[in-house]
Amino acid sequence: MPSTAHAAKNPQKPSSTEHKTAVNHDQIAVAAYLHAELRGFMGGDPVADWLAAEADIKAAQKKGKAH
Repeated sequence: MPSTAHAAKNPQKPSSTEHKTAVNHDQIAVAAYLHAELRGFMGGDPVADWLAAEADIKAAQKKGKAH
């Protein structure tokens, strides 16, 4: 029977390509916060802020790849 302890000690790391192109949760959180901050934290929708932030980051990554 395979040991699960070995898998826990050596979690699978994303490839360098995945690491560079993946949208990081922390990046989205910061960008979503900035979206809310720009409107003075008044009104708005946290989910909409999150989705807009995620789209902004993905667009910036795509633009960076095009160069």
